[in-house]
Amino acid sequence: MKGATLGLGCAGLGGLYEPLSEAAAQATLEAAWAGGIRCFDTAPHYGAGLSEERLGRFLRGMPRAEYTLSTKVGRLLVDDPDAPEYGDGFFGTPRRRRVLDYSGAGVRRSVEASLCRLGLDRIDIALVHDPDEHWEQASGEAIPALAELRDQGVVGAVGAGMNQCAMLQRFVAETDVDCVLLAGRYTLLDRSGSALLDQCAEFGVSVLAGGVYNSGLLADPRPGARFDYAPADADILAHALRLRDVCAARGVPLRAAALRFAAAHRAVDTVLLGARTPAEVSDAVAMAAVDIPADLWEHLG
Repeated sequence: MKGATLGLGCAGLGGLYEPLSEAAAQATLEAAWAGGIRCFDTAPHYGAGLSEERLGRFLRGMPRAEYTLSTKVGRLLVDDPDAPEYGDGFFGTPRRRRVLDYSGAGVRRSVEASLCRLGLDRIDIALVHDPDEHWEQASGEAIPALAELRDQGVVGAVGAGMNQCAMLQRFVAETDVDCVLLAGRYTLLDRSGSALLDQCAEFGVSVLAGGVYNSGLLADPRPGARFDYAPADADILAHALRLRDVCAARGVPLRAAALRFAAAHRAVDTVLLGARTPAEVSDAVAMAAVDIPADLWEHLG
């Protein structure tokens, strides 16, 4: 895959949609490392800290200079024996409650707690996570707090990660961010993020592209497949099936086209693909290496 780097999105390691065993999580990470993946994205939200803990156990055995780790701030985790082992789409999680907090103090506490769960002494990329209803505090407190930690060497780069474009455009234009993570808004099915990515290229802000399969629909378009975390409706499923047929006529898996579409934008530094099994990791690595006919894109619209 030219240009962008392939990274592993680690929400699945936190039990997204269904529980995942410790052995399966570690096998998935081992497959990612063996496949050459060196970028890993996690968050406290993913499994109420479970994803960070599992990723940390794996990465502590790897040379620190050889990988890039991103995690997020905005949700503090509070131990609570009455909390369920499921919630917000994650299953088999520790008994913790998520508490939204985009204050400067909350951000510093979040980073400290993430470092403890990860067992590391620094974070390469720290992202303000989903501050949709909290622009004032996220821009006025969270980003400056992360910038201070960047100055101290605790954090390498500062940014924001969201499923929407409008607020990320404000972060790029109005705050001191190095990067953004855009999930699900620059894909073969949803190209609403084009203006944001062009803006990032202009401002020299790197982009991590997540959700390029739109929760799985572009990986396997079929009835019951998810689009943006919910079952796909008939129209969007039909669109995905048309894209699949166009790709198949040229001998290209839809998964490869979806991955490479996001990677081709000049602002995209990393494309994150989620995986729960070694087989899914191997498939992602293989899709990144598929040759794409130059004329495919004009047929995909």
